Amino acid sequence: MQSIKTKLKVNNKQKTILAKHAGVSRHAYNWGLANCISEYKSTQKRPSAITLHKRLVAEVKTKNPWYYEVSKCAPQQALRDLDRAFKNFLNIPKSGFPKFKKKGKKDSFYLEGSIKIIQGNYIQLPRIGIVKTYEILPSVPVKNVRISKRAGDWYISFKYECESKPPAKKRDVIGVDVGIKTLATCSDGTKYANVKAYKQAKKRLTRYQRRVKKKEPGSKNRAKAVKRLAKAHKKVADIRADALHKLTTWLAKNHSTIVIEDLNVSGMLKNHKLASAIADCGFYEFKRQLTYKCEWYGSKLVIADRFYPSSQLCSHCGHRQKMPLHKRTYECSNCGFTADRDFNAALNLENYVHQ
Repeated sequence: MQSIKTKLKVNNKQKTILAKHAGVSRHAYNWGLANCISEYKSTQKRPSAITLHKRLVAEVKTKNPWYYEVSKCAPQQALRDLDRAFKNFLNIPKSGFPKFKKKGKKDSFYLEGSIKIIQGNYIQLPRIGIVKTYEILPSVPVKNVRISKRAGDWYISFKYECESKPPAKKRDVIGVDVGIKTLATCSDGTKYANVKAYKQAKKRLTRYQRRVKKKEPGSKNRAKAVKRLAKAHKKVADIRADALHKLTTWLAKNHSTIVIEDLNVSGMLKNHKLASAIADCGFYEFKRQLTYKCEWYGSKLVIADRFYPSSQLCSHCGHRQKMPLHKRTYECSNCGFTADRDFNAALNLENYVHQ
């Protein structure tokens, strides 16, 4: 299964109906959460999603006719999402208790039924009609979609079945050393620069944040300032994601075996001098993307042991020596081999699979 998420090109009428769907979904979720809390206090039991939906139809829909203006899938799936949130809270560590949703924050809803892709970049949705997208969509059957709002724009996402056709590989094994100065240094000599999207936009984000703070809470000018700030943050995230996608796709398509380090990202972020720069790199997202893209393109991902000293070993003779962070060139005291610190680490990662 593969998934796609793309921006919708909607007019004012379509924006209104999309906002109605998101509002009904949010209302159903909050109503279900309030009922779960009150019932648990009295009976020590929580109603299931099916029970909540029956109550919703009997009690809420009759009193609120605007529920009938949207698809029935939106509130139904909202209650399923609430049920899953409770299960995550009980079974998954560090999953917090479900919170009430607020208008304008992570607005989204779910649709299923008569969904059809038309003419490449048009998609037909139940109760909404034909909506245009900015990208060409794959000609595949679609069972359900999730529509969400981000920084004032609406996005649609869905998954579909896709046959895996591994392309021909250009290289058998490649080691990849990720870092702050250079995002990725490969053992074949290729280097991917770190775009440092947040660092480039930090002054602008600070200025937009200051403007939000100065506006009157609840005013239209504050809403405009918040939207402008959200768009700036979205641009930073998109630039970072674009760089990571290009890198991980190139690695998975052209190499049979990819060797990376098992970085302790949460531990690295505790270094307050480097935390901002480390977070700006997206190390966790790099590993996540590489994991599923290797499955797509028929590659093998090898994760070196967390304590493997890739930066301290000489890739030429295997001698080990201390390498402080300020030293950017590896000079072996045993054989005299000299190389860039990151390139030497990438060579050691490539040799890791042969050990």
